[in-house]
Amino acid sequence: MSLSAGQLGGAKTWRQTRIEMAKLLKDEEKLYVFDGVRYPVLLCPAENMEALRTLQARSDDIVQLSFPKCGFNWMTALLRKMLAAVAGKTFSLDMPPQLEFCTPDMQKTIQQEPSPRILGIHSHLERLPVLAQSIRDNKTKVLMMFRNPKDTAVSYFHFMNSNPTLPSAEWDTFFSDFMSGEVTFGSYLHHIEACAKIAEEPNVMTVIYEELKEQDLCESVRRIASFLDLPLSEEQVVAISSEGTFSAMKENAVSTHGQFGNVLFRKGEVGDWKNHFSEAQSQQMDEEFNKRLAGTRLGNRLKYDIYCK
Repeated sequence: MSLSAGQLGGAKTWRQTRIEMAKLLKDEEKLYVFDGVRYPVLLCPAENMEALRTLQARSDDIVQLSFPKCGFNWMTALLRKMLAAVAGKTFSLDMPPQLEFCTPDMQKTIQQEPSPRILGIHSHLERLPVLAQSIRDNKTKVLMMFRNPKDTAVSYFHFMNSNPTLPSAEWDTFFSDFMSGEVTFGSYLHHIEACAKIAEEPNVMTVIYEELKEQDLCESVRRIASFLDLPLSEEQVVAISSEGTFSAMKENAVSTHGQFGNVLFRKGEVGDWKNHFSEAQSQQMDEEFNKRLAGTRLGNRLKYDIYCK
């Protein structure tokens, strides 16, 4: 079933429109392949992805890069609060935070927005060479967020089964697809590998979901603000941290994201993978992670032995 930008509705109704359109599709119609990667047809159709091929970053942009279910919406909310505190910058909640979800017309609007802009993407930069080159040329700040792969898989599994725009699946089937990269946005482990190539660049900062969740959020907000050259006062840091905990985000999810809020913010727990993985599945993930990322700096930053054993 081919769906145009017009059928999907305008920016103000993008979430609800897609949920309604999902009722017209069978599970097998909800995904399509673009450049060898599966994407949800209702959220980021091919015309969106084509438009992204020409996107360029400015020197004063903030590029927020995160695979699905690694804390993207949480970090988006924190960044928006920081920019609101420092620059009086406000963001419409009607515009999808992920650029892949923005229609070509929405992307034109974003191109005309005054700085600073938050450019949020789920795709690693190898898939967006024009954007990647503009980041290198302009030394644009990139904030990359990662979560341990096992909890990412579990969160993604529940997200797919509660999100009407995506096909549902039993756990064993989903796990197999997750490991082979047959889920939307491809392989998470390949995503980490691709991101590792730029992780040590001075304009790139890595944020780990578990650290944001378990450690002092004020300290994380200070570090992120320092990296982004945002002069937050201590009073602003405390206020943003108080409003920006995962539990606070979840509590306000319906008011900030409508009925989709409860889909975006579920548990946010560390270690929930133990309630889903079989011993064989855990071992398979361990072996694949070790083969791809063990001993790398980014692999070490994920603290796999702590959160996945």
